Amino acid sequence: MKSLKYLIFCVMITVLAGSCKKGLDPIIPVDPGPDLLPPVVLITDPDDGKVVVSADSIGPITLKFAASDDIELKSVTVTLDGTEIGTYTSFTDYRRFAPKLVYPELRDGNHVLTVSAVDMTGKSDSKTSNFRKVTAPPYDPMDGEVVYLPFDGGFLNYIGYIEAGVVGAPSFAPGKVLDAYAGATDAYVTYPSAGIVGEEFSFAFWIKVNPTPTRAGVFVIGLDGGTGNDEDRKFGLRLFREGTVTSQNFGLNVGTGTTDVWVNPFVTLPVNEEWVHFAIAISPTLISLYVNGDTVSTKTLIAPIDWTGCSTISMASGAPNFVIWEHFSDLSLYDEVHLFTRAITREDVQTLFNVKKK
Repeated sequence: MKSLKYLIFCVMITVLAGSCKKGLDPIIPVDPGPDLLPPVVLITDPDDGKVVVSADSIGPITLKFAASDDIELKSVTVTLDGTEIGTYTSFTDYRRFAPKLVYPELRDGNHVLTVSAVDMTGKSDSKTSNFRKVTAPPYDPMDGEVVYLPFDGGFLNYIGYIEAGVVGAPSFAPGKVLDAYAGATDAYVTYPSAGIVGEEFSFAFWIKVNPTPTRAGVFVIGLDGGTGNDEDRKFGLRLFREGTVTSQNFGLNVGTGTTDVWVNPFVTLPVNEEWVHFAIAISPTLISLYVNGDTVSTKTLIAPIDWTGCSTISMASGAPNFVIWEHFSDLSLYDEVHLFTRAITREDVQTLFNVKKK
């Protein structure tokens, strides 16, 4: 028996050895050619001029940057305010390096971030970002208010000081009040819906519409993993826009678990470079839609909105859960986002509309 096992083992080794010789191509080194170009450095966060807002006067910051070369990187060096905080000389991908460097104790004030790269022939590139860190000012929330995103250079919720999630590479622009979120292709903001949505729920925000593309998602709490088809729309909420470069229709659709409900008619607004204030108040039996402080549409519900499986709030895109009908990312400006765990009143909406209104 031992002899038989030994014979089988020898045969297997022979077969494997033969397969290796016959089945694998030899490794042939390829000359990458001459190193003609210098490396390229890109700082993506914080970008130049950004205001970083945090809950504390001293706190961590995640620095995001990339360095690439046509042949091979030799080293990448990171300095903050003239002090070296990171040096890299070993790269898994020797042509491109894109780490996230956490600096643990950034103080309030002005800062200078510099990233430099050198290739194997000594050519180099360096980029600098001048940015400022500030502590979030005190904020007194309204009754039932659980999220306030002012987008003043960051994505911090001023109630509880929890950062919103960010997908893609949006930026900031002059807003209705200080800064505003500036949408970008394949970009949007997320926030977990747990503890926020319920039989009563409200949200309000300012928007300055960029009609290109002519349709986009605006505010979506959709079924996880869904696309927004007939079955998916029986759950959650979808606010979106579509139209032309001169006129935009805003539509609202919600699901009660057994069917979806349209809050018709659509709200039609001209595209005129003006800021517009939206507010939506939801109770178990009624949805009220406000534009610029006035009621423009109401809808009676025969059942409350069913939030089953709707774990993500997404702003400035239909993604990830309402991408049907091309309701993708919105390039518009968004500002002063407020979320509530109750159905806000017309008086509440007027308060939000009039605060610091320009």
